[in-house]
Amino acid sequence: MEIRTKTLIWSATGLIAIGTATGLSAQALLQPKETPAAQSAENPAAPIPLVGVPNYRAIVARNAAAVVGITTAGEFPAADSGDQGGDDPFSQFFHGLPIPRGHQLMHAQGSGFVVSADGLILTNAHVVQGAKQVTVKLSDHREFKAKVLGADKTSDIAVIKIDAHDLPVVHLGNSDNLAVGDYVLAIGEPFGLEETATAGIVSAKGRSLPGDGYVPFIQTDAAVNPGNSGGPLFDQNGNVVGINSQIYSNSGGYEGVSFAIPINVAMQVENQIVKTGKVAHARLGVEVQTLDQSLAESFKLKTPNGALIAKVEPGSAAEKAGIKVGDVILKLNGTPILDAGQLSAQVGMTTPGQKASLEIWRAGQTMDIDATVGTATQLAENDAGSRDQSAAGRLGLALRPLTPQERAQAGVAGGLLVEQAQGHAAEAGIQPGDVVLSVDGTPVESVAQMRKMVQDHGKQVALLIQRGDSRLFVPVDLG
Repeated sequence: MEIRTKTLIWSATGLIAIGTATGLSAQALLQPKETPAAQSAENPAAPIPLVGVPNYRAIVARNAAAVVGITTAGEFPAADSGDQGGDDPFSQFFHGLPIPRGHQLMHAQGSGFVVSADGLILTNAHVVQGAKQVTVKLSDHREFKAKVLGADKTSDIAVIKIDAHDLPVVHLGNSDNLAVGDYVLAIGEPFGLEETATAGIVSAKGRSLPGDGYVPFIQTDAAVNPGNSGGPLFDQNGNVVGINSQIYSNSGGYEGVSFAIPINVAMQVENQIVKTGKVAHARLGVEVQTLDQSLAESFKLKTPNGALIAKVEPGSAAEKAGIKVGDVILKLNGTPILDAGQLSAQVGMTTPGQKASLEIWRAGQTMDIDATVGTATQLAENDAGSRDQSAAGRLGLALRPLTPQERAQAGVAGGLLVEQAQGHAAEAGIQPGDVVLSVDGTPVESVAQMRKMVQDHGKQVALLIQRGDSRLFVPVDLG
């Protein structure tokens, strides 16, 4: 457990510092007949042909009117207004999020884009999280109050709706067709600056970020700053291929590393929200890690590819299918799995209840296993006996005791591991993976003790949290 020197930051911005169709045809946009990547793959020695840069002017002209600014007002966790670094040893404790200091009324800004002419808009879930009021401003300066149809924290996708008609819409592309080196263009409202366009290339695909294993992020070097959150990322043909979401930064601003949610992931979530108002994510119920060369040799694998099973959740789809600790998942539904992040992303794109075909490595040989993937909700219900369901009602936490190995790794004598965080606890900044060491200064050793301490507690409780090597008391409002 270690604290990152870089900070992962939502690219929405607040008032306090935190770190129509235009008549242009598709022919006006650059459409290379053959990509250099494809040619060089066929014949690496062949010279790479030159291609022109995209017609960014045409892309902006065709799509800018469909990009909107989003302003929210609500009761958010208050924060210190200092920079992300400084002398505060806990300045990076919450990975770029403000350190909680109770609640206060705040305004925040982000971006979004219109996907249907009757007012359906996509943005990031963190843009509208906790908002009591959401206002959408169009490029013609009209403003509308928006209704949040649904927001999914796991994928960071939200769908909002305004009462408007005949709106300009973006053209949706296929993020699976992107390749590293492709041109991309972002449009949004960084720092509230309307209709700002920035360009770059795809730097990497399938990035797995801390706490976001489900989303295979697109990494780009297009300038994305606070306020760009929820805005579209376009490919060289003017089609939306991603939703700008996060950046890595020491300063709180752009440093050349930005991340977007693939539009294929976003549309899968959007379809569920529009149909049911909620999102169900598939879960195998395993904890996995990426292999290195030493681990590969230990398990007699020729290459360090695959996802090593470190834990199988009781009652999960994995346990029912017979998957064991020490198995290495090599393929999912015929697709090779190169690392742990890829497995999480592939499973997340699977429909709950769907059968998944797994090729695994066990005891020096491959074998095939079929599993019917479940949902996170089902997993929680199956494991309810070891989790703090009573405390979850007030705090919003699902907890379990640390194993001896986890205690040794964390360097603690006791404590409870946070497996899920929502409600009051999540608003205070507590995350899965944190360790609760004490309540109001009293050490906690068991779920039963925690339940008793919280059950008849007052309106606020102070939890001592350990994350990595850092500790911090976090006040949680119990309501």
